[in-house]
Amino acid sequence: MRAELRKLLIITAIFLFFYFVPLDADHVRDAIMSGLELLSEYAREHVLLCLVPAFFIAGGIAALLRRDFIIRFLGSSARRYIAFPVASVAGGVLAVCSCTILPLFGGIYKRGAGIGPAVTFLFAGPAINVAALFLTGRVIGWELAAVRVVASISAAILIGMIMQRLFKERGQGDFVATDESTPPTPLTVVFLLLMLAFLIVGGLDMQGALKTPLLGVLGGLVVFIALFSFERGHTNSWLSETWDFSKKILPYLFVGVFAAGIISSALPEEAVRTLLGGNKITSVLFASVFGMFMYFATLTEVPVVSSLMSLGMGEGPALALLMAGNSLSLPSMIVISRLLGRKKAFVYFALVVLMSTIAGFSYGLTK
Repeated sequence: MRAELRKLLIITAIFLFFYFVPLDADHVRDAIMSGLELLSEYAREHVLLCLVPAFFIAGGIAALLRRDFIIRFLGSSARRYIAFPVASVAGGVLAVCSCTILPLFGGIYKRGAGIGPAVTFLFAGPAINVAALFLTGRVIGWELAAVRVVASISAAILIGMIMQRLFKERGQGDFVATDESTPPTPLTVVFLLLMLAFLIVGGLDMQGALKTPLLGVLGGLVVFIALFSFERGHTNSWLSETWDFSKKILPYLFVGVFAAGIISSALPEEAVRTLLGGNKITSVLFASVFGMFMYFATLTEVPVVSSLMSLGMGEGPALALLMAGNSLSLPSMIVISRLLGRKKAFVYFALVVLMSTIAGFSYGLTK
């Protein structure tokens, strides 16, 4: 009943929007055209050589790397110098996105991970998603993408260590080693590296006479391994996981890009400069808090931040928004409060805002 009521409300909202939107107004038409132009630019420049290869990599990671192999290093017997680094990069290795990080976090926390490694995994997971990092580099700049990785991993470890120091607890139970917890095979590693090389070459600014054959060789090797070296079940699983990522992310991304184009046209530049301009501590703090409450579907934070930067948002607030916006949202905060309890959850929320603000302000000082 609730699902049907939700559908009715969505249909009603769409109807009311198109019924009352003043399409004859120049500023409305300009905003819509700005959204369509930005969407067209993304389709031409960032989809084929950035997003599509990234989805194939994410699908390969999800299908070919056993989660047990990574997650078992967060169990109660794992040493801290192993657990925290593994937790900080496991999200990228496992290709988790914002829609899957919460159940994974709940699972590792309840099954024996310390609260420190668990929240390190929770923070870093969406922030170092493969597709998000390459889209950040292509759209906003590789410097900010690199800083985003370093800052997210560093902040994740610091937040985890502070939480572990404050609360000193583990979940109940432990991880049970299974036959699936074996390390990846050399062929799997080569396969993933070839796809990563394809993604990197596709993003390089080089002559087409060299770039096209190189992409052809790399793509051909990937296809050859998938068709003739892997078991058919592995290949099918890879393609299935790739399609699953694509259908879950691309529709939201296109909507987000369209909305970002409208924002860049409709939002007053003076308001952006006042709230998010420069590297003032208030601007960075506002970006962190704003990101904490906003919901960004995977990858949609990149076009939104790019549009805000075009209106005058500083580099420091941009980094803070990327970090806090990926790690938290109002819906996820509700779930985290139920998993951790209100006290621990609110300490975690405060640490996310604090670390995002410190990272953003520190990066802004270098600009």
